[in-house]
Amino acid sequence: MTQLITPQLVTLDQNLGDSPADVIRVLAGKVAASGRASEVEGLFADAFAREQKTATGVPGGIAIPHCRSAAVQEPALAMARLSHKVDFGAKDGPADLIFFIAAPDGADQEHLKLLSKLARSLIKKDFTAALRAAATEQDIVDLVDGALADKPAAATAAEPAAPSTTATAAPKRIVAVTACPTGIAHTYMAADSLVAAAKEMGVDLKVETQGSSGAKPLDPAVIAAADAVIFAVDVDVRGKERFAGKPVINAPVKRGIDEPDKMVREALAAADDPRARRVPHAGAEEQAERDEEEKGEHIGQKLKRALLTGVSYMIPFVAGGGLLIALGFLLGGYDITEVADKVVLENNFGNLPEGGLATYLGAVAFKIGALSMGFLVPALAGYIAYAIADRPGIAPGFVAGAVASFMDAGFLGGIIGGLLAGYIAYLIGTWQVPRWLRGLMPVVIIPLLASIVASGAMFLVLGGPIAGLTAALNGWLTGMSGASAVVLGIILGLMMCFDLGGPVNKVAYAFAVAGLSAGSADNQAPWLIMGTVMAAGMVPPLAMALATALNKKLFTLNERENGKAAWLLGASFISEGAIPFAAADPLRVIPASMLGGALTGALCMATGVTSQAPHGGLFVFFAIGNLPMFIIAIVAGMVVSALAVIALKRFAVKKPVEAEAAPATVSV
Repeated sequence: MTQLITPQLVTLDQNLGDSPADVIRVLAGKVAASGRASEVEGLFADAFAREQKTATGVPGGIAIPHCRSAAVQEPALAMARLSHKVDFGAKDGPADLIFFIAAPDGADQEHLKLLSKLARSLIKKDFTAALRAAATEQDIVDLVDGALADKPAAATAAEPAAPSTTATAAPKRIVAVTACPTGIAHTYMAADSLVAAAKEMGVDLKVETQGSSGAKPLDPAVIAAADAVIFAVDVDVRGKERFAGKPVINAPVKRGIDEPDKMVREALAAADDPRARRVPHAGAEEQAERDEEEKGEHIGQKLKRALLTGVSYMIPFVAGGGLLIALGFLLGGYDITEVADKVVLENNFGNLPEGGLATYLGAVAFKIGALSMGFLVPALAGYIAYAIADRPGIAPGFVAGAVASFMDAGFLGGIIGGLLAGYIAYLIGTWQVPRWLRGLMPVVIIPLLASIVASGAMFLVLGGPIAGLTAALNGWLTGMSGASAVVLGIILGLMMCFDLGGPVNKVAYAFAVAGLSAGSADNQAPWLIMGTVMAAGMVPPLAMALATALNKKLFTLNERENGKAAWLLGASFISEGAIPFAAADPLRVIPASMLGGALTGALCMATGVTSQAPHGGLFVFFAIGNLPMFIIAIVAGMVVSALAVIALKRFAVKKPVEAEAAPATVSV
């Protein structure tokens, strides 16, 4: 097996910069220079993206930035002992020992186990002391190799002798699950930290690590005997139902490293507290847990979360359906809507319709897209209900959405039907029922009763008025032209650029996406709105990319690097590409972005730019109507925003920004 670390990958007693990004970039360069990665930028981007999700600093002056990346060809460890400490987010201060773990996307289990073993060794004081005392790069390599080979100096922190005790009572038993998004470092360090803290307290703690190097599930008998459960996780626990009914302490995986003793004490207290939060059973008790988690939310927050959940699950149906419909029009023309059903049922490759292969393929693409778009309202309603009542709400929500579609109530009907179905399912889930009936609640009783009530209300009371309101809204949009259309374009452009992927942005985007299913050759207003929203949303990242290219001295090193990535993000309609700039300088970046977005929105509406695709930016050019004006509108907004942010940074400051100022904190 290839040696994971070599002297070439070690940097001793050097200043690598002031920020995690600076250090990670240098270490990524080391990995690439050693021939283990194909490029520096791709590896850096993946590692820094992981760093932004959860800081990798751990107690003891240590940081373990890590990632799995397509740029990595062979697993590698790059180590730096810094002369100038850098803050990687640990509670006890900045770090001087940095281990950069770079693993390929398809890393084999043996390599992942070795990487995990190294991470576990870093919580041992004797090992880190030896790293700080090492005189040469080869000494570092020898120490790491010893840790990976399980030499005595690298004995796991989970193996100290239990303190002597004269107590005759059986020790408390705790089980834990640790898991982080990457599953390489934090997963295993948290496990060992928890075990070590538990042993110091005389507690029997068993851990299941759900990491990249494989997971060995805890013995069911061990779980059954446990007094409490600790979930130190940043992702969903696999097989959570195994722990149903146990008192639980739930926290991010990093807390398992930073505060393992506190988590163990909290678990011990929960074990003796009959009112402690418990791992839910499926169904009604799961709703009780959700209710506890969401107790602090006011009604507006709950509604926003439910609506955004519904939109996020609906988008894949719309994305695929919209693109296929656009492809159908491209191949078969707008008349394909009138003949698609007949063509797909009566023709095949051996019996092509009039118009030939293009018409046949166009009809197939259009029909698949139309069927996919048919799920728009049911999926929206179903997953709104899911956000409120979890799995028992899905079926009632889908049924209520189907009723809304049947009654031509559109996306407004889907929203109302989903909210109604979700809250009814939630209320039914709070009923106290005998234990023997609990298993039937989520799969039979809740879906049945919630479907009857919610869909019945849609048929008998709500569907008709909502359908009338939807028809009026569609008529207003269809008749919009001239100044009113331009005003709507300005409003949508301002909303898309106000918070860059936040609630206001999402409201405008959801409005556009939800209306796509009503678009047609005769009613292109929904496509106009979608085209305006997509173009305006592309402006902020493209503008920041242009601004960093036009005047580098006004931006920090990190911002210049983010600017390079923002070209692709903007072209792909990922507004969040401008967030690092807005987070560092919101009072200049956001107004400048809104100015350009408003111009782009107005131009798109005024010139009839349409989009049948809900996402993709320039990469779905075939789904864009009036493509030249789509591009011109984006370029105009981009230039205006870029010049505005440059002007604001030059003149709306008390002192100039130094060319090589310390990088601003990047937030996503």
